[in-house]
Amino acid sequence: MNEPSSTTRRHVGKTLIAAAAAAATFGISTSAFAQETIKVGVLHSLSGTMAISETVLKDTILMEIEAINAKGGLLGKKLEPVVVDPASNWPLFAEKTRQLISKDKVAVIFGCWTSVSRKSVLPVVEELNGLLFYPVQYEGEELSKNVFYTGAAPNQQAIPAVEYLMSKDGGSAKRWVLLGTDYVYPRTTNKILRAFLKSKGVADSDIMEEYTPFGHSDYQSIIAKIKKFSSEGKKTAVVSTINGDSNVPFYKELGNQGLKATDVPVVAFSVGEEELRGVDTKPLVGHLAAWNYFQSIKNPTNDEFIKQWSAYAKAKNIAGHKDKPLTNDPMEASVIGFRMWAQAVTKAKSTDTDKVIAAMAGQTVKAPSGIVSKMDEKNHHLHKSVFIGEIKADGQFNVVWKTKGPVKAQPWSPYIPENKGKKDEPVMAAKK
Repeated sequence: MNEPSSTTRRHVGKTLIAAAAAAATFGISTSAFAQETIKVGVLHSLSGTMAISETVLKDTILMEIEAINAKGGLLGKKLEPVVVDPASNWPLFAEKTRQLISKDKVAVIFGCWTSVSRKSVLPVVEELNGLLFYPVQYEGEELSKNVFYTGAAPNQQAIPAVEYLMSKDGGSAKRWVLLGTDYVYPRTTNKILRAFLKSKGVADSDIMEEYTPFGHSDYQSIIAKIKKFSSEGKKTAVVSTINGDSNVPFYKELGNQGLKATDVPVVAFSVGEEELRGVDTKPLVGHLAAWNYFQSIKNPTNDEFIKQWSAYAKAKNIAGHKDKPLTNDPMEASVIGFRMWAQAVTKAKSTDTDKVIAAMAGQTVKAPSGIVSKMDEKNHHLHKSVFIGEIKADGQFNVVWKTKGPVKAQPWSPYIPENKGKKDEPVMAAKK
């Protein structure tokens, strides 16, 4: 690329000075020129153990930004993405959030996957009155005026999945293995599931609970333990809250040890089309995942979403997706959140945090899942349908069960006694 000549540089400099002078004459502050764009923060791990799941969410938001800019932007301004990599490092999520809000002056942040990263970000967005859209299923037990939760709460994923496995259609499971990565989401979800199972008459001796660290890769002894636990005469099911790249060795080991879905079905809450990309799925046929969206769902809105993503992945040469484009639940949740935020900004005629929060109440979007997804008027969570899918040989899912319609989220699980009387709405700061 040629350097501009000193004459050109002088000309550009004079033009900018003249523009600033004209702005001053007409009473427009020069900061208006710095505010020509609306900055959008993108806070997803692009390296480390969570990159397998999060990288595609960064690309999803960039695709949505490009689509809005092609239509002229928002409030007459183009959107400008500010992408950072917190690198699966939980304290770094907080640091990057502070940078995005204080230094980069973003209007909103789309980001996080793990609950430990969200918990790291939470005090920062609350202190600086920022706005976070969180697109992944989680353990609930949290409400913040500065966060919109577009993934599932436990009653929109974990509880229906276990109820399905207990039912005749799901195999009438009587013994349970709660297997997860060792951090807040699996431990809290399993605390809720334990209380739920107890309410259904399941004895403690019929529940096995195991945790592995992030990035864990040797599942040989754990699968052997599960086989032994399941051989004691009662139908056993595994509930997996393993996150990130550990899913690949876990599913490979399931295949190696011949643990078939007909013997011990595994239902996963953090495994979708993307996580199965690097796995031979033939031995895993029939194992389950519970989500609020699958790529295989047939309807015109999903066809359009898949077409949009496929074209974008090809145009941007996105690794893996340019040849084999895949969509998944957190991508759908990212899209719903982004489109609702854009609608709220338009409604509020502002990117001011408090005005956008007020405008978010009751927003609706026709979701790729085929439902009209609504942001609850009060509790900052989406009303979502629940789907349970069986893994197919090609790594896609066949939907075997779904709710009759959208389910309202319960951020505070009724199975945790301390939650009695808690309000399903965030505390809003008093108006000054």
